Amino acid sequence: MQNLQDKNILLGITGGIAAYKTPELVRRLKDKGANVRCVLTESAKAFVSPLSLQAVSGQAISDSLLDRDAELAMGHIELAKWADLVLIAPATANVIAKIANGIADDLLSTLCLATAAPIALAPAMNQQMWRAQATVDNVSVLRKRQYKILGPDSGDQACGDVGPGRMLDVPELVEACEAHFNSNTQLANQHWVITAGPTREAIDPVRYISNHSSGKMGYAIAQAAKNLGASVTLVSGPVNIQAPLGVDVISVASAEQMHKASLELASQADVFVACAAVADYRVDSVADQKIKKSADSMQINLVKNPDIVADVAALTKHRPFTVGFAAETQDVEQYAMGKLTRKKLDLIAANDVAQQGQGFNSDDNALIVFSASDSIEIPLASKQQVAQSLVDIISEKVKR
Repeated sequence: MQNLQDKNILLGITGGIAAYKTPELVRRLKDKGANVRCVLTESAKAFVSPLSLQAVSGQAISDSLLDRDAELAMGHIELAKWADLVLIAPATANVIAKIANGIADDLLSTLCLATAAPIALAPAMNQQMWRAQATVDNVSVLRKRQYKILGPDSGDQACGDVGPGRMLDVPELVEACEAHFNSNTQLANQHWVITAGPTREAIDPVRYISNHSSGKMGYAIAQAAKNLGASVTLVSGPVNIQAPLGVDVISVASAEQMHKASLELASQADVFVACAAVADYRVDSVADQKIKKSADSMQINLVKNPDIVADVAALTKHRPFTVGFAAETQDVEQYAMGKLTRKKLDLIAANDVAQQGQGFNSDDNALIVFSASDSIEIPLASKQQVAQSLVDIISEKVKR
């Protein structure tokens, strides 16, 4: 059985250049078993042909609120009731503003008011438009109303700019639809708390100590746990990646802030996964003003940061199943087992960050997961695949 078998997905297409990707998106959704119907705005037709969408979807294309034949049967209401999910891709700044403000002046915006189905939007626009305060406010309104915001990605744009605003690629949008419909309840009624990303330890108002962690591994674990039915809270250091779908994110900067948030949440959690690359030390005395360059050398006194995962593992009331991470450059097994024992963890996931193509800032990873009695190797794969394997291992250990 396909992951999206017999799911009704109403694809709303607006007037962004990324609309050229939508025939491929329709095809990929149908490959997964979905039924897809397309609604185009007038400006969308400047970027993609209704005929091509009709050919790949096998369905008539809807593009007018005032179509006399369709409205004999109240077509916009029929479409609104038909959908299991409304996906708007690309979602321009214009349609985001319309939906946020309840404007219904064309077929697509009217459908968004008339449907009881969940609505997901994949933003696509110039980076400055995405950053504009009006767009920021509109997206914030939609998030509060439980709309799913998929992306945007960051990179080169058609206009020549570089920055956030690119529509997610087709495979990512298909994956998001699959995640929405995933009925796996393996982790239902479990609360997972996961830390991710680096921490920043201030030196003065403009400088800090940090590391190369991108947060990708922790975010992938959060998404994998969410996909299996868990309630997930992500305590995240500063990163440049999109929050996982359906996951609560608490943003922090320093190790002390991450420690405080983690300890507050851990006593309410069933599983705690410490994936963040937390700075071991912080500056003893942070300068109030920027330190000027004067002498040829400068000394900074560092003091040890609190050990988040050890403190969680030491909880006496409502202690969660506690999983640590060990990013090492040598003697990986020795150091990982030492941390497992010393910090009284249930599991530790170790990776060799000295290896090319895995670990920090990479899209791939490989882990060895140690418990007191055994070890399981997760071979090199995408971080999403590694995350799924790790979540499965944790789930099995929690059940015992």
